[in-house]
Amino acid sequence: MQTAIPCLLMRGGTSKGPFFRAQDLPQDLPTRDKVLLAAMGSPDKRQIDGIGGAHPLTSKVGIVSPSEREGIDLEFLFAQLQPDKDTVDTTPNCGNMLAAVVPFALETGMVSARGETSTFRVLTLNTDMAADITVQTPGGEISYEGTARIDGAPGQSAPVDIGFLDTAGSVCSSLLPTGNAKDTITVTGEGFDDFTLDVTCIDNGMPLVILRAQDVGRTGRESVAELNADDDLKRRIEALRLQISQRMGLGDVTHKNYPKMTLIAAPEHGGALTTRSFIPHVCHEAIGVLAAVTVGTAVKMPGTVCEGVAEVPAGDGSITVSVEHPTGEFSVTLDSDPAEPSVVTKAALLRTARLLMRGEVMVPRSVWDGAR
Repeated sequence: MQTAIPCLLMRGGTSKGPFFRAQDLPQDLPTRDKVLLAAMGSPDKRQIDGIGGAHPLTSKVGIVSPSEREGIDLEFLFAQLQPDKDTVDTTPNCGNMLAAVVPFALETGMVSARGETSTFRVLTLNTDMAADITVQTPGGEISYEGTARIDGAPGQSAPVDIGFLDTAGSVCSSLLPTGNAKDTITVTGEGFDDFTLDVTCIDNGMPLVILRAQDVGRTGRESVAELNADDDLKRRIEALRLQISQRMGLGDVTHKNYPKMTLIAAPEHGGALTTRSFIPHVCHEAIGVLAAVTVGTAVKMPGTVCEGVAEVPAGDGSITVSVEHPTGEFSVTLDSDPAEPSVVTKAALLRTARLLMRGEVMVPRSVWDGAR
């Protein structure tokens, strides 16, 4: 006998994972986490005994519920699992999985369409971040067919427009958690000589440590495979991550999925700059939604390590920053307070999503017997 739990398998942006109604999961957190681990098949690098995709980008879970808060339609809890670890991290955000929240809610009857297009305000519980999400609902039903294209996901789909309302200091205490646009740090560790470099520690939706690729002896144009095989580089940036996190007020992040580590270089294809993002130990095939927002903010802000590297778009109130990544680019539109052009007040971007499968995921009764 096993316990059957209703879920929808969905792609959100360049991520994928099961989505659950909060009411269908255990209410106590330790049991809930055991259920999610069993459902995904973690810990096992292939996740062979679950529905996980054997990669951090496909080891994600969405939990959704209707909201009773004024001005909020839906509440979303994101959970990051790892193929080979027994951790369930609900601390960070995920803008890609966020793109599938409204489609999931419409598919399950949690909300109803509001016309040819439907906009709902979603609160991400991980960091109390609100976003207005607009999807296509011709004839009152969610549509996945369209001409929108995002790098990192094949084909074309209906657009999912996301407008983030307040992202500064999502996990850290503020936009610049060290108080500086640029910090200098000497990194020590085993297996390499000490080295000193400048970094920008910034959190506008996702805590990032941004560093120039040349400062760690790389071009920033290496392939994902090359970077994932570069053990020397990974040792260096992990030592940097563990040290700089103390300055960011994040404490010991040995077992945390943040901050993400982002290498930057001059743009190659007409964008603002080129990125290689570690999440945090594997190089991303593209770049995360909120990581792109945070990088774009650093491009716009004076005094960061992006100065002298990035091609900054012209404009004061609103600019669109094209962030290049290994499989294309990610454009983020950033609005600013005219009185303080470096302060981002809203970030808007385009994603796509699709329902892949609906049904029930099975977990052993020994993990959960279904009683709430």
